Amino acid sequence: MAVLRFKALELVNQRPPVEVKLPSDKISDYYGSNVFGLEAMRSTLSGDYFKRLQFAVKTGSKVDRSLAEAVAAAMKTWALSRGATHYTHWFQPLTGETAEKHDSFFDLSSDGRAIENFKGSALVQQEPDASSFPSGGIRNTFEARGYTAWDPTSPAFIIENAGTKTLCIPTIFVSYTGEALDYKAPLLKSLDLVEKAAVEVCQYFDKDVTKVTTTLGVEQEYFLVDRALYDARPDLVMAGRTVFGHEPAKGQQLEDHYFGAIPSRVHAFMVEFEVEAHKLGIPLRTRHNEVAPNQFECAPTFEEANLAVDHNQLLMDVLERAAEKHHFKVLLHEKPFKGVNGSGKHNNWALSTNTGVNLLAPGRRPKENLQFLTFFITTIKAVHKYADLLRASIASASNDHRLGANEAPPAIMSVFIGKKLTEVLDELERTAKLPLDKGDNVYLKLGIDKIPEILLDNTDRNRTSPFAFTGNKFEFRAVGSSANCSNAMITLNTIVAAQLLEFKKSVDEQLEQGKKKEVAIIDVLREYVISSKAIRFEGNGYSKEWEEEAERRGLSNIRKTPQALDKLVDETATELFTQHNIFNSRELHARHDILLEDYIKRVQIEARVMGDLAMNHIIPTAVAYQTRLVENIKGMRDIGLQDDEYTHTTLETIKTISRHLTTIKTNVDAMIEKRKVANKIEDTRERAIMYSDEVLSFFDTIRYSVDKLELIVDDEQWPLVKYREMMFRH
Repeated sequence: MAVLRFKALELVNQRPPVEVKLPSDKISDYYGSNVFGLEAMRSTLSGDYFKRLQFAVKTGSKVDRSLAEAVAAAMKTWALSRGATHYTHWFQPLTGETAEKHDSFFDLSSDGRAIENFKGSALVQQEPDASSFPSGGIRNTFEARGYTAWDPTSPAFIIENAGTKTLCIPTIFVSYTGEALDYKAPLLKSLDLVEKAAVEVCQYFDKDVTKVTTTLGVEQEYFLVDRALYDARPDLVMAGRTVFGHEPAKGQQLEDHYFGAIPSRVHAFMVEFEVEAHKLGIPLRTRHNEVAPNQFECAPTFEEANLAVDHNQLLMDVLERAAEKHHFKVLLHEKPFKGVNGSGKHNNWALSTNTGVNLLAPGRRPKENLQFLTFFITTIKAVHKYADLLRASIASASNDHRLGANEAPPAIMSVFIGKKLTEVLDELERTAKLPLDKGDNVYLKLGIDKIPEILLDNTDRNRTSPFAFTGNKFEFRAVGSSANCSNAMITLNTIVAAQLLEFKKSVDEQLEQGKKKEVAIIDVLREYVISSKAIRFEGNGYSKEWEEEAERRGLSNIRKTPQALDKLVDETATELFTQHNIFNSRELHARHDILLEDYIKRVQIEARVMGDLAMNHIIPTAVAYQTRLVENIKGMRDIGLQDDEYTHTTLETIKTISRHLTTIKTNVDAMIEKRKVANKIEDTRERAIMYSDEVLSFFDTIRYSVDKLELIVDDEQWPLVKYREMMFRH
């Protein structure tokens, strides 16, 4: 491995930036060129079919057989003209990745002639089987078939790979018995639910609102390392993070990487993946260095949430393929390196009406500000009521390493709204006991007409908050960089929708009692402000004082994934999701089981990698170095030199190495035995907890001794790249 390490460094130093040729000087010339979007549809569909398809997309109505056949023919014509030879139903199974099975347009006619064929039935539905994907026990052996069904709201696109092109059709993935086996199907349900709930509430303020769209902007953070250095680290290859490694003298403490000049090779890579992303209609606009060495970020403009999720999943694939061309490896693990910032996927969430109003942006008139406060406060109330469920939505083995460390938000769910809006809500709370008569100017009395003024240039930010209001949207910062953000968005959409429906019910009850509409709305909002006050926090989320204060407020601090996932199947979650038809009880328990199994397997892989490196690479190298020291002392004595301070120090080093070797071997052996015991436990939850509480407990002890040895053993003999120093330097 030492040879591999130095060979890797030699390769890195020889690599020049890869030249990237732009299709055009203007992005607009090629943006969406690989997407079956509006222009492609207009050019290949008749006017009637085009209108029918757009109507189906906008209203969610069913696509009939004749329209499906017309769209399939149009897609085939367009795809063939772009050089595609195959098509696939592109879906998002519960692995967190995307999946596809390619079929050729090639077919044989009845008389044996070769033809290009693609029917409406192949567009609308396929049976890819996909029986090996996790189902949480939903699919029995005799009904293991899975079905993919076309999602017309997300346009088809062409993927270029290894000189070939494939038409990809976004789909949902369901079981033989109808349960969702993916992230897209429940996401679409949650989007429909929050739209209907929001439209009903909007009717208090504007009768012209007939549609509310959930918008999402997903910031994607990632690390980038040279492929040769990546290949020299078995832990990075197998587990996505370094399980060993002493922290370098220079990490991120000088803050000189953040927003710094982008290195030439990295810049070329960024141009490459941006070109491919733009061809696929992914509206990337921002790129920059992030805080940690070798950490970067890209961000798109806001899109409709379903499309934004599809684009983010697609972007992760584009990043990987572009990195390969530039001899890099993209690390999407939330915490690939200890001691520096981890990576998140900040989900910027908002609601927009068909009249062009962002419901989370203050307006210029008092009535608009009351509408803003309605959606703003109701969202905060939903987060307070379902905080544990939000925590469950971002739980994973990799995100556990990130939460609460180096600028990542803690596991305690809280909401940051900034000083000025805190003053507004505090004013609502203080006036809760004041009578509001029908003749009162409630907007003036409560200061609601002042909101645009007090928010002007309001740039308060709190990067330790998991859920922050940032001027015209909420930013869910706790979502992990490798996650499919559908999981978090399904939960957020559902809890906000449920709270909006509850708000509407409460207001209507007061209206029936004869209260003025504005007074009824404000009375309900006051109650929400008071009852959800505990979730609002403006301070340092990392402090011990906040942990203690959060406990006093009754907020949960669920640090580990197995316990966090319990909230996915408790009474509150079951009632919420089943009542609103997002998941049935069987689907919920299946997802709970799948996520627990995923947690177990990831910790198991890390434990195996750690054991292998320690026993088969680190210990032999340390023993070899120790033997050299022994021979050195023996040789000195053989030629008659007396023991001196150097000899004494060397003897102590030999003893220190022995102690650490004993610690490593003892703990690796114990960890292996603990895994064996855990693997015999039939109950998935109990097995996950044992991995979390007991198997993981060996990691720090083993890592500590390895770190100490790394400082002692001859650098040229050490089997691992010296943690991040070489990676970050290149």
